[in-house]
Amino acid sequence: MAASSKTLLIGLLLGTEEDWPQAFEDILGLVGPITVDGTAYELRSERLRIAPFELTDPVRHQLVIDRLAHWYYHPREWLKKAALVNDTYLLNSPFTFQSMEKHSAYCAMMRLGMKVPRTVLVPYKNPVDNVRWAYTSAKYNEPFDLDAIAEDLGYPLYMKPFDGGGWRGVSRIEDREGLHRSYDESGEMLMHLQATVDYDKFARALSIGPETMVMDFRPEQPMHNRYAVSYDFLSPQAGWEAQTVSKVVNAFFGWEFNSAEMLVAGDEVHPIDYANACPDVAVTSLHYYFPWAITALVRWSTFCLVTGRRPVLDLQMRRYFEIADDPDRDYLEKMRAYRALADEYFETERYLEFCQKHLAHLPEAVLEWVDSDRFDQILVDTVRATYPPHEHDQFLAHFRGLVGLWVKDQRNLKTGPSAQPEREGEPLITGSI
Repeated sequence: MAASSKTLLIGLLLGTEEDWPQAFEDILGLVGPITVDGTAYELRSERLRIAPFELTDPVRHQLVIDRLAHWYYHPREWLKKAALVNDTYLLNSPFTFQSMEKHSAYCAMMRLGMKVPRTVLVPYKNPVDNVRWAYTSAKYNEPFDLDAIAEDLGYPLYMKPFDGGGWRGVSRIEDREGLHRSYDESGEMLMHLQATVDYDKFARALSIGPETMVMDFRPEQPMHNRYAVSYDFLSPQAGWEAQTVSKVVNAFFGWEFNSAEMLVAGDEVHPIDYANACPDVAVTSLHYYFPWAITALVRWSTFCLVTGRRPVLDLQMRRYFEIADDPDRDYLEKMRAYRALADEYFETERYLEFCQKHLAHLPEAVLEWVDSDRFDQILVDTVRATYPPHEHDQFLAHFRGLVGLWVKDQRNLKTGPSAQPEREGEPLITGSI
């Protein structure tokens, strides 16, 4: 008996990006039909348009990848409607990202015992735009000594908005003069003061579903040079812990497409930023890691749709808090228990089996695509759209070299291309589970 067929549609809610959406569309086209239990699934994607909508309108897309709603409120409200009325799967849900910003994430991970640097929330520098401000602040705002807070945290320290925003308003403060200058410039932004730690490496982890890539990040460099191609820049313990932090944060909040930043000193991992509603996946910054990132996004989207994975609507934070409050567990035992909950949330074993059975051809196909004229044209178009004409040749050579290194590394692997997700314990460069 012939298999029935079903088309599954992925919506891309986009802003100014062109590089990764083109890559996603191309790699999705390499997936091919997937037959499960007698049904042949065909996956397609389309870019969403923004228009008035009635709250009972149908939604054609079974899954939406959102890159816009963290700042554009009309599509954000459409996403909420799609989730509540139409049961659409969202990467990511605006419900948790709207209510659980960086401040909430700090609080939660501190509760779990993670090594977040000391952090203080200070009041607005300038009055908020509300007629009740003057009376309320005069009657209830407690005077505070900004200098004393900074001295207690210790210099250098960082001032940054409580809700984040792509390095918006972040400043490193070396002394009292810098403290007051940054606070004066903060205006109506609500700011954290955060202690820093002496560290060896700045690690940035990109997590997509159960997959996590931990990368050597250099924030002082220009964006095209921030991600270093480093194969073993962390100890095995620090690498495992950095992966675990990123996975646990995401499972705790129901985030499935997110990045986390950590300061690493030896085997000690200190999370400092891990609530990014729109993580960086541009080819001009990820370069070497770009093929893995987009392949992982295709794999996770495919898995969610074909298996009928249901969106998780109710967070189960209490399960994590019960581990956190267990006096008989040490730090490492708690981290292992948190990670087990994260693997349960992401159905890691089921995902691995699905990829092995239905997507085993994808790494080789992606390798050939990255080494093709089609990918090179995406790179050329992106460089031309990003940099001034006199820098085109310089940056084309730069990115072609880094992507070419990825192609060479993949071809040199004895077991074949390593974009296939692998179980815990594999080298970090492969994008371990």
